[in-house]
Amino acid sequence: MLNRRHFLQNSIAASAGLSLSSPLLKLIFQNAYQMETLRNNVGIFTERGGTIAYMITNEGIVVVDSQFPDQSKHLIEEIQKQSDRKIDLLVNTHHHGDHTAGNIAFKGLVNKVMAHENSKLNQQRSAEAQGSLDNQLLPDTTYSKGKIREKVGGERIALHYSGAGHTNGDSFVHFENANIVHCGDLLFNRRVPYIDKSAGANITNWQVVLEKAYKTFDKDTLMVYGHSGDGYEVKGDREDLLAFQNYLGKVMDFVKKGQAEGKTKEQLAEATEIPGAPEWKGGQSRAVAAAWTELFEE
Repeated sequence: MLNRRHFLQNSIAASAGLSLSSPLLKLIFQNAYQMETLRNNVGIFTERGGTIAYMITNEGIVVVDSQFPDQSKHLIEEIQKQSDRKIDLLVNTHHHGDHTAGNIAFKGLVNKVMAHENSKLNQQRSAEAQGSLDNQLLPDTTYSKGKIREKVGGERIALHYSGAGHTNGDSFVHFENANIVHCGDLLFNRRVPYIDKSAGANITNWQVVLEKAYKTFDKDTLMVYGHSGDGYEVKGDREDLLAFQNYLGKVMDFVKKGQAEGKTKEQLAEATEIPGAPEWKGGQSRAVAAAWTELFEE
């Protein structure tokens, strides 16, 4: 799908004699959004914040996650070019602002907002602490464990919960007929993750959650991720679940071993690579600090 920003980018590049890979052109359009259809009218929207998944058909419209208000408005504009029906369902994979702050843009435009009950509680608590509750559109439908399904048009959308991981309220969101799963931040593709201990994150159980997901979904399942590292995509397959599970395990091993050798949390946090998981490059301080807390302070 070619949106108007892509059209403008191509037009400006041609008129200015710039390559599409020009640093200047990238600077001009660094916040431009992209939409990509994947399967069965299900696609992904990327701009600023966690990846959004969407389904647009004549029988139903679904959006998973919402980035920020301006970004959601861009997506809503694109949806309204294709359909004049009300959005049937908005799902939040978890509560963090780069996935839910844009919910407010859907107020009055969506029939149902769904998430895990802990995700709703975390979103509400965070907003109250920041004095921003009036700028939130909270989920009106929640579930507590296992799985919940919602039928929209000819598609079934299932939310799966297996306990704490990135937070205590993350869902895998499965478009069952299309066989596409939005992992939210349960999978950071080759990017050092944010592990929100303040919202009940648990690295040990996160590895269990990923193992269960690997067994639940199949080799043909297309995975969508909240975030990815430089040079990596926000989509892939279930083998990425095991790769990220391995990374989390290696972080725990690294911290255990380091502490046994007499190293401090601060010394370990200086690492830029975790032994056994070299693809997750960059500063490891956030992951190391979370692992240290879980192993030695909780």
